[in-house]
Amino acid sequence: MQGIKFPWRMRLRRLSRFAVALSGFALSVLTLTAQTQVSANKNAEPALDGVPGPLTWQHAPAQWKIENGKTLSITADKQTDWYASAMGGAPSDNSARLLFKPTEDFALSAKVNVDFHSQWDAGVLVLYVNDEVWAKFCLEMTIEKHPAIVSVVTRGLSDDNNSIAINGSSVYLKIAKVGHAIYFFASEDGKNWSVIRIFSLGEKLDLRAGFSSQAPVGDRCTTTFTEIDYRPNIKDPWSGK
Repeated sequence: MQGIKFPWRMRLRRLSRFAVALSGFALSVLTLTAQTQVSANKNAEPALDGVPGPLTWQHAPAQWKIENGKTLSITADKQTDWYASAMGGAPSDNSARLLFKPTEDFALSAKVNVDFHSQWDAGVLVLYVNDEVWAKFCLEMTIEKHPAIVSVVTRGLSDDNNSIAINGSSVYLKIAKVGHAIYFFASEDGKNWSVIRIFSLGEKLDLRAGFSSQAPVGDRCTTTFTEIDYRPNIKDPWSGK
């Protein structure tokens, strides 16, 4: 029947286009959800590509997120720290730490990005033997109001050392262990590394390594770890091979 319009056909076409668009949006949401683990899921088990599991929390963070198995974000809750001051006072041990068991000799590195707000906010790579023996390697906001590389080695009390001042809010940190020796390295570009500290935590260690964020005097601090690289069974701490 020529010359007669059928509005219902036009409405049908519009509904069809809307249904296609809606299905595409739903697929995008499902894909994004599958690629991102969020702390809202209390039963979610953290997993990072190339890092041996299980990864377990030693003190839960305010929030955490893993994207595509490659990027880890940890938001520290207020007044969270890990420190046993040589000047006295009760030790602090409530910072969120995500730990795994490495091989006896290994290297762990990451680009550490810190959303600084308050003094001593820090993004951290950690080593844990027990509550008395541990170490942390930080990009930290110092008392001088600028970020710096800070290392803390604890055997009962913490030996705290402020090192290189950093321009900006990110730096590459690396921990390497060969035999009894543990090495802390830092880099601006992830290629040229400077040794910051060499020490030992003892022999025959039941060691854990991992990631942390802290906010000792502030409300919160979010640290994002990218370019995470774990290498097992290394023989040369300088090359990580």
